[in-house]
Amino acid sequence: MRPARKSLSISLRNIYETLAISLPTVIEALQGRVRKEVCDERLARWGRAVIRNASIDLDVVGRENLRPGETYLVMSNHQSLYDIPVLFQVVGPNVRMIAKRELFGVPIFGGALQASGFVAIDRSDRNEAIRSLDRARAVLQGGTHVWIAPEGTRSRTGKLLPFKKGAFYLAFEAGLPILPVTLRGTRDALPAKGLRSIPGAKVLVTIHPHVDPRPYSARGKTGRQELMDEVRNTIESAL
Repeated sequence: MRPARKSLSISLRNIYETLAISLPTVIEALQGRVRKEVCDERLARWGRAVIRNASIDLDVVGRENLRPGETYLVMSNHQSLYDIPVLFQVVGPNVRMIAKRELFGVPIFGGALQASGFVAIDRSDRNEAIRSLDRARAVLQGGTHVWIAPEGTRSRTGKLLPFKKGAFYLAFEAGLPILPVTLRGTRDALPAKGLRSIPGAKVLVTIHPHVDPRPYSARGKTGRQELMDEVRNTIESAL
């Protein structure tokens, strides 16, 4: 079978889908009438549309580990921009992401991120990064899942990059269960730094049993490293 051709039109269509939900959110923010449930509905619709446009064949293992009524700090590997709509499809729209501050400066899109409750982080400024983690903790305490990629950026090879510590400080502070998730195949739809999407990628998402950070927090720095190692090994086990 001939491999699918890279398509700029799919990527442009998905940019349109992103703007189509961002613009009304920004307008509502200016009018002071942003509602979380409306943002959730838009994010769910966006995730479905993006996956459909790219003809992604999505399979999920371990749905039973995503328990209704529980709030999770979701941690996954990061391979592609398609990780984001895939996670909204799998985890549901009641999730907000910790994203690099530069994205919040993008016209319309950045305003929509801020208005709908996403959390900006500036890793070059330690004090600001700590404040960002405090904002993320507030989101979690409000009953909304928070997604963070401990690698901090997309992997160009698909192999896990070194984990950053900030996610695990947040885990200790929040005291809520970590839900490790492995994404496999999203880079086949659009690799890191790529521009043209490749239709028909087979994507497998593995939802692992949650990890309770509280027993690790009592052991301080040693416990944090042990928690990082466990989450990393769990995510890597399904790559």
